[in-house]
Amino acid sequence: MSLDARNVLQAIKEVKDGAEKRNFVQSLELIVNLREIDLKKPENRFQELVELPHLVGERNRICVIASGEMALRAKRIGADLVLQRSELESFAGDKKKLKELGRTYDFFIAEASLMPVVGRVLGAALGPRGKMPTPISPSADIKEYIEKYRKMVLIRLRGQPVLQCRVGTEKMSDNEVAENIHALMSKIEEKLKRGIQNVRSIYVKSTMGSPFKVKM
Repeated sequence: MSLDARNVLQAIKEVKDGAEKRNFVQSLELIVNLREIDLKKPENRFQELVELPHLVGERNRICVIASGEMALRAKRIGADLVLQRSELESFAGDKKKLKELGRTYDFFIAEASLMPVVGRVLGAALGPRGKMPTPISPSADIKEYIEKYRKMVLIRLRGQPVLQCRVGTEKMSDNEVAENIHALMSKIEEKLKRGIQNVRSIYVKSTMGSPFKVKM
């Protein structure tokens, strides 16, 4: 990791110290401005799921699409929503329900055999949001997947040379937020052709606060 840990911690401290008291817990976001990347070329655009070391505030809401034993296991484990095939098909053509589904749940996991139905019913609603389900085999450990996706964040590089992602909340310790930032930046560097050389600047900000620059 190319960022100095002390500089990351300093930026987090400045953000927290400068944040006004609000009647809600503010999120902390990482903003990464990029340079020398031609986003007209598809190979320079990407979408990546990153597992962070620490939960980012409220846990991600997970929807599991499965049948039989996997559906039962997902319910027992505490998936936020479990859809079996007949329930999934009831969403077909209902734009209001599909929109609400895509807005309510952060990540979707689907039994691989159901992916053709998933694509037909949910593709138009979840695809543009970057939320198409991850297919898994019927023998997969659904508990492991759910726990993993609770700590996932999505980063997308599309039309603008900027990446923005939630990395914590003001109630988390500075070290926890810093560890999340380092994990995220490591993945971003992997995806960039020139690594940190493609990064123009990095900022940390709270939901309602001003951004603070991380020294590079």
